[in-house]
Amino acid sequence: MLRGIFRTKNLDDLLAATQEEGHKLRRSLGPINITLLGIGAIIGAGIFATVGTASAGDASRPGAGPSLMVSFAITAIVCAFTALCYAELAAMVPISGSAYTYSYATLGELVAWIIGWDLILEYAIGNVAVAISWANYFRSFMQDAFGINIPDWLATDFRTARKIPGLLEHAPHIFGKPIVFNLLAFGIVMLITVVLVWGIKESAGFNAGMVMIKILVLLFFIGAAFYFVSPSTMEKNWHPFQPNGWGGTLAGAAVVFFAYIGFDAVSTVAEETKNPARDLPIGIIASLVICTIFYVVVAAVFTGLIPYPELKTRLSNEVAEPLTMALNHVAPNARWVSAVVAFGSVVAHTAVLLVFQLGQPRIFFSMARDGLLPPVFAKVHPRFKTPHVTTILTGVIVGGFAAVMSIDEMVDLTNIGTLFAFVLVCVGITILRYKDPHRHRPFRVPLGAWFLPMLGAVSCLFLMYYLPPTSWWRFVAWLMIGLSVYLSYSYSRSHIGRGLRPEKTPGWLMLLGLGSLLIAVGILIVPHDASLKELLHNVNSGFAEGQRTIIALGAIAIGLMLSALAVIMGFLKRGTAE
Repeated sequence: MLRGIFRTKNLDDLLAATQEEGHKLRRSLGPINITLLGIGAIIGAGIFATVGTASAGDASRPGAGPSLMVSFAITAIVCAFTALCYAELAAMVPISGSAYTYSYATLGELVAWIIGWDLILEYAIGNVAVAISWANYFRSFMQDAFGINIPDWLATDFRTARKIPGLLEHAPHIFGKPIVFNLLAFGIVMLITVVLVWGIKESAGFNAGMVMIKILVLLFFIGAAFYFVSPSTMEKNWHPFQPNGWGGTLAGAAVVFFAYIGFDAVSTVAEETKNPARDLPIGIIASLVICTIFYVVVAAVFTGLIPYPELKTRLSNEVAEPLTMALNHVAPNARWVSAVVAFGSVVAHTAVLLVFQLGQPRIFFSMARDGLLPPVFAKVHPRFKTPHVTTILTGVIVGGFAAVMSIDEMVDLTNIGTLFAFVLVCVGITILRYKDPHRHRPFRVPLGAWFLPMLGAVSCLFLMYYLPPTSWWRFVAWLMIGLSVYLSYSYSRSHIGRGLRPEKTPGWLMLLGLGSLLIAVGILIVPHDASLKELLHNVNSGFAEGQRTIIALGAIAIGLMLSALAVIMGFLKRGTAE
């Protein structure tokens, strides 16, 4: 009924597509550029923003406390397994598209579509979180360094604003409605978009400068911490080391995974690397090792500055940037110290925005080149040789969401999407070793085709288990939306399916796509923290929560009925054709 959805794309065909006129990118990056891009992507919002939630915990998960340094080490080990797999695939298939391209070569078109759609969560949605965090630190920097107070209503999303007393009342009103949006987050995304359209070499040079600054600032944070607090005092604050046991430590590892997202973004510039077989493995592994060392040291210092009970209390009662808050705790009169750290965070976030905004357009570019997205997405600027259409589109989408969304939702959604992508990359290594054993591999994952790749896949699934249930609900809904797009557009236009499939999408497939979309809407609307018994109670309650539940269950029921009807129509049409 659905023909060729698991057909893989030949690696030689993938490589040949990169040489097509009009789709060719400029090769100008070396191993140092690649390593710096990796560091630029990794060190950012994760270390500057998520350490607070990971250490103190929140309503949906326990905190790691001082064992945060162990959380970082655990996540580094998980990422190392996956990094080795990425290194082998990136060296063997030096093509833009990252895990999407690798899945197309190993697991087939449908899985490739799923992973390409899923990577939007890592790069685009992840960058929404980074842009929001950038705005928070930029406000702190302007306040500490220059005494300039940027209004809350210009740097906060509406849902966060409702939690801050007096913010909605003091915001400007139009027709009685408060005007609240994150103009700072939107503005920085637009600026980064302009730089990326300009050129890859210029973007890499800009990134290198920012990487040097943020490494210096992290070293400054560590030095300032030891200046204000003695090692013996830090050691006392590390007790109890695991206030919530291993559950807290592992939950912290799932949160700080966001701090490691980025080493895989290096693989998206494979077509712009001079010697990808050598440079990509070096860049991926070197950037991960360097960042892990920084993370463990910063985690040790951070948890040594402020006792766990006080950290938990402060983060539950105020919106704060954790590193500057910790320095203000031990040196309340040295505002310039916090200003330096805030400045470093602004630079770090800018570098992450640059690399992630660089990665997402190239995934869209690769998907369009395979026919899974409209052809306009595969256009390259005639002068700058960058995928300018997808770069601008990504900038508008990320900037728009960053203006209105909250950071916690974006971090959890990004983590689960990225971990799922990592699982498929690890599995892909094993499959490709048996499917194409004679292909030249400039870099190979050590210890055979099974041991480390399967360790990587299992450990990623293990971290996914510790993410809150809401993340799983939203992740499933996101995949259902992606399935809807694939069925209604990509299936009939895929280059690999030419000759097997109709040129226009059949009516039953459009109906199946609509059913998938309605199911996704219902999953997004339904109360995610309610049990089946509570959902039935909500239906009978008649209140707002009951109406929400009725709409959600109704959308899911209609979606399932339309999907079942579409499948029956598809079988009948197939029977008639035969």
